Amino acid sequence: VQLQASGGGLVRTGGSLRLSCAASGSTSSIVATGWYRQAPGKQRELVARITSISSEGNTNYADSVKGRFTIFRDNAKNTVYLQMNGLKPEDTAVYYCNADYREVVAGTSYGMDYWGKGTQVTVSS
Repeated sequence: VQLQASGGGLVRTGGSLRLSCAASGSTSSIVATGWYRQAPGKQRELVARITSISSEGNTNYADSVKGRFTIFRDNAKNTVYLQMNGLKPEDTAVYYCNADYREVVAGTSYGMDYWGKGTQVTVSS
């Protein structure tokens, strides 16, 4: 599985950005896709996650972005998006796309995480 993340940039407080995560390869075995972020000096944290099980997917969000960020996917394009509205300076970070990959081989389940290259999001005050 390969993940291509894009869409970062510089925006002012209150602005919007949309991040994209395009997956290629064995995408049918991806059970969930998430966006994480890492600010300087801080640990990487989950921002939002969407499952692949249902037609639209189940979603969950970090408390800090609820009501401002929306994760959704376009199955035809194998792409997951993160729409970020009402951006704040504390949203400044490198954002990473993650795919939770599961495969069953000879009755044994295997899991693996795939990561895309980060995309920088900078929110100026």
